[in-house]
Amino acid sequence: MDSSALVDGLVFYVVFLLSVTLHEAAHAWAAKRGGDPTAYLGGQVSLDPLPHIRREPFGMVILPLLSVFLTGWPFGFASAPYDRNWAVRHPRRAGWMALAGPAANLLLMGAAAIAVFGGVLAGAFEPPQAIGFSRVTAATGDLGPLAFFLSALFSMNLLLAVLNLIPVPPLDGSGALPLLLPARLTARYQEFLWGNPMLGWIGILVAWRLLDYLFHPIWLAAVNLIYPGLSYG
Repeated sequence: MDSSALVDGLVFYVVFLLSVTLHEAAHAWAAKRGGDPTAYLGGQVSLDPLPHIRREPFGMVILPLLSVFLTGWPFGFASAPYDRNWAVRHPRRAGWMALAGPAANLLLMGAAAIAVFGGVLAGAFEPPQAIGFSRVTAATGDLGPLAFFLSALFSMNLLLAVLNLIPVPPLDGSGALPLLLPARLTARYQEFLWGNPMLGWIGILVAWRLLDYLFHPIWLAAVNLIYPGLSYG
């Protein structure tokens, strides 16, 4: 890997760390608001990445940095603890807790989109001739690194949101299904999920396959919203 690709990969890692930290902090905050202080007592209602790294050092540091050096792209994971007894007693609150993580990623994506749109109005950014995951906008002057960072922030957070909203375990979309299920089925659904740990591995494989079809059209539509009057396709 050349030095330029390594620098780009490390920027992606910084974006990953920021995005995952906010994602897990949102889960922890929503659980605390819903009556479960488990993650709060673990220090995870925090935008400081250290409490989240202490819980998942392999998923937040070792694996993503290793994957950056091997592929140029960070791959990792994190988690926020919660009380399953609380989730059984309050399945709808647990469902909202599950949605809080992807919602935080959509918030970061929206902040990046607003920054890009504002930069275009100010003349600092312009629509790129060809868009890509790390090229959502282009700088008109010396702000190329900022354009790259905002592009990565926009794309990675949309990716995390779309991935986590796929309703298969262990992703957040499966945890949010009690918001849609009849009350009589919720407990049986939770018991089924928790009693079959292999579902998580199957769910990850299914989610990655679905992501190949879901992400690009959603990302393309989101990019087009930033530039009214243009249509990338």
